Amino acid sequence: MDALWGAAPRPPPPGLDSSESPGSTPTAARRLRRPPLPWARFSSWLECVCVVAFDLELGQALELVYPYDCRLTEKEKTSICYLSFPDSYSGCLGDTQFSFRMRQSGGQRSPRSMDDDDGYNKGAPVTLQRETAHLFGYVYFRQVKDSAVKRGYFQKSLVLVSRLPYVNLFQSLLNLIAPEYFEKLVPCLEAVCNEIDQWPPPVPGQTLNLPVMGVVIQVRIPSRVDKLESSPVKQFNQENLLPAPLVLSSVNELDLFRCFQPVLIHIQLLWELMLLGEPLVVMAPSPTISSEMVLALTSCLTPLKFCCDYRPYFTIHDSEFKEYTTRTQAPPNVVLGVTNPFFIKTLQHWPHILRIGELKMSGDLPKQVKMKKLTKLKTLDTKPGLYTSYKTYLHKDKTLIKRLLKGIQRKRPSEVQSALIRRHLLELTQSFIIPLEHYMASLMPLQRAVTPWKTPPQIRPFRQDDFLKTLEHAGPQLTCVLKGDWLGLYRRFFKSPNFDGWYRQRHREMTQKLEALHLEVICEANILTWVKDKSEVEIVDLVLKLREKLVSVSPLPSLLLPPTPIRPSPPLPRYIALRGTRTGQGSWPVMA
Repeated sequence: MDALWGAAPRPPPPGLDSSESPGSTPTAARRLRRPPLPWARFSSWLECVCVVAFDLELGQALELVYPYDCRLTEKEKTSICYLSFPDSYSGCLGDTQFSFRMRQSGGQRSPRSMDDDDGYNKGAPVTLQRETAHLFGYVYFRQVKDSAVKRGYFQKSLVLVSRLPYVNLFQSLLNLIAPEYFEKLVPCLEAVCNEIDQWPPPVPGQTLNLPVMGVVIQVRIPSRVDKLESSPVKQFNQENLLPAPLVLSSVNELDLFRCFQPVLIHIQLLWELMLLGEPLVVMAPSPTISSEMVLALTSCLTPLKFCCDYRPYFTIHDSEFKEYTTRTQAPPNVVLGVTNPFFIKTLQHWPHILRIGELKMSGDLPKQVKMKKLTKLKTLDTKPGLYTSYKTYLHKDKTLIKRLLKGIQRKRPSEVQSALIRRHLLELTQSFIIPLEHYMASLMPLQRAVTPWKTPPQIRPFRQDDFLKTLEHAGPQLTCVLKGDWLGLYRRFFKSPNFDGWYRQRHREMTQKLEALHLEVICEANILTWVKDKSEVEIVDLVLKLREKLVSVSPLPSLLLPPTPIRPSPPLPRYIALRGTRTGQGSWPVMA
């Protein structure tokens, strides 16, 4: 290659890495050597911490944002204020915890806002990647009697704002810091934020010890190459951690059994509604119940990402209120968690409404929500019910329901019941998605079709009819015992945002794989042999094209990561298909 590129390269100017040129994109190593911005470690976990108080004249008011230089827009501040208090405080004496998710509005962002320079999203499961267009809020609301206040009540919320969907971790963190904050106020909060700023960043696949207020939280950050099974955190270095750490089994998983107790007999139907991205309203008596139910529902599709919008807690003050409640168009693909009775009338036109109350028992079993027709939904009626005319494509799994109900009677631990539900939903989603993965893999060109002198061959288009023809011999019936209209379910899935999101993600990964393979064959090619019978113009064109190619793909680490696994065993077929033939779709200008 020296003969092509000329003399040996000069050493880089001071301050540049040996792999960089003055006009090139900084490499990952170069970025790592930059001095970190203030609060950079803190920002890898949280955007900010907010305190929202009730003001007699203003209503909810943002009392504090920390760190102080966090740049929230006025629209975001208003949303946080309204979403941090329950719609009705009358039944919320004491402490209440819940979550919300809101759209990020435009405006200048904080200079330390994460743009995934740390590579987190590349290694994290698609369901746990950092949000770019939304912010999560984790709320600890306290309402207690206080004669020193005019209204007679102390009402305040401590809110953690983050781009990470780590509901279990952040609610556990609030359990530690909120009671202490309400006693000691700002100095305590500043100390906690400084401790979080010393935490190591969330690196997929690593088990971390996170010290805060004399307690060490131990948690494992999931990785996209993990086996999709429930795996408890392995404790380590216990002798150096005194007192014993608070070990969390997961950063994000909820107690599914507790969430789904009133709807156990409808799990199959609700899974289908989530898979198809159907509009659904969850009406609950408190933001705690509404937010947990919405988060449990949207997690049903793991490892498939839920690509529709969802709001664990939604109020009439939300900036999207008019957008979601208009009757001039069909309801959007969104799952809303609400508590205000006003929504019963406002959202009466929605096709699916789940109305749940406080859990009631029928003997020693939880009372189950009944399916009802939408026409029977009355504004003044407070009875729970699943109001929908939807007919499931798959038959109900009665075996699962019997096992869960028998587990209740035998007082089986909640975590075991949750594991049963999680495994059932995981196997159901895997059975549905694996045929799609197999077909998608068959659209990948053969590895031998990738040559150094031509542009990489294109991925063949996804043809729905061709895919449906494969189901007879390679369909979900091979791994799932459930009977039903699988073809009808796939046809409807193709119209959903979840299919669009899945296809775009897979196509992007396959394109990156092709680019990586193309670079590999270029690196292994014998350039000197090729140029022997070529003209000077052709050689110069090749050199320029190679240079352009290398600059366009630098840095490379993201291209070499494996795709998200869907099933641990047996492994999915490689993206490079081992059957059929495929030729390149075009040539580089030098060969034209």
